[in-house]
Amino acid sequence: MRSRKIVVFLGPSLDRDAAQEILEADYRPPAKRGDVFKVAKDGAKIIGLIDGVFFQDSAVAHKEVLHVLEMGAKVIGASSMGALRASELYPYGMEGVGRIYECYKDGTLISDDEVALIFDPISFKPLSEPLVNIRYHLYKAKDEGIFSEDACKKVLDAAIQLYFPQRTYSRILDDAGLDALSRNAFLELVQKEKNDLKRKDAVMALEKIKEMAGSL
Repeated sequence: MRSRKIVVFLGPSLDRDAAQEILEADYRPPAKRGDVFKVAKDGAKIIGLIDGVFFQDSAVAHKEVLHVLEMGAKVIGASSMGALRASELYPYGMEGVGRIYECYKDGTLISDDEVALIFDPISFKPLSEPLVNIRYHLYKAKDEGIFSEDACKKVLDAAIQLYFPQRTYSRILDDAGLDALSRNAFLELVQKEKNDLKRKDAVMALEKIKEMAGSL
């Protein structure tokens, strides 16, 4: 019964099996406009907004979240669409969790494009790389002496110029025109780090909701 009172909109940020190990909840696909209001109307007391649609359908509206908060439901945002909305609506009661949320809140990140990616509609497996992860790996590459500052800029510029469904490391490095040695060293770093900021923030959000669930 408790799981029905906790609804989490989750897709490519974290696989469902891993999520269920952290939190028992009613997991739904990435939210589109109207979904958050619908689950609140159906009795959800805690709503986790992690993943949501960006361009393929109408995104979750600000007024929708505000209405749900007025209804008395708790709304937790993180990782992707949830981080965006929480950074905009925290003054009105939406709670944000994680590094990406903090970066949007303090203005380090601005564009929705930073967390956008394309994913398999059945498995929700990511098929492209979000800019937030690309930025992180470029920072590590510079820190470890793999890329110069100029090379980092070339790679980042190439990534930004691509439409988000086309952002794979292979395509980005092709467009940046780096030499084979630098390219291979960077790909090895990415494989070693396997750092997914969106996944980490999604885990943090579920742990936060689990703490809150004790009051239900």
